[in-house]
Amino acid sequence: MPTLAYWIVWVIDWAGTLVGLAAFVHAVMQRSDAYTAADRKTKPVWMAITAGATLAMLVFQFFGPGMIFWIAAIVASLIYMVDVRPKLIEVQRGGSSW
Repeated sequence: MPTLAYWIVWVIDWAGTLVGLAAFVHAVMQRSDAYTAADRKTKPVWMAITAGATLAMLVFQFFGPGMIFWIAAIVASLIYMVDVRPKLIEVQRGGSSW
């Protein structure tokens, strides 16, 4: 019988994977020139980072002790979501929304 701790970790694992997937999908859907205009790495670089992060989170859910890799992957996805994504949105809207 799985414990409460097991279910908490399971939910966190899947939530992290979904964040990575959302980051990847967002990276794919943006214009290439927006990355340059936002002074961030190129679109292919962010696509590779977010795809690799999502894949790493998914793999380490099923194949054992890779917590350090899972943490690195979620950090990479969160950097995209909290830093790159807002800048891309701002650039594509035509400047600051303030």
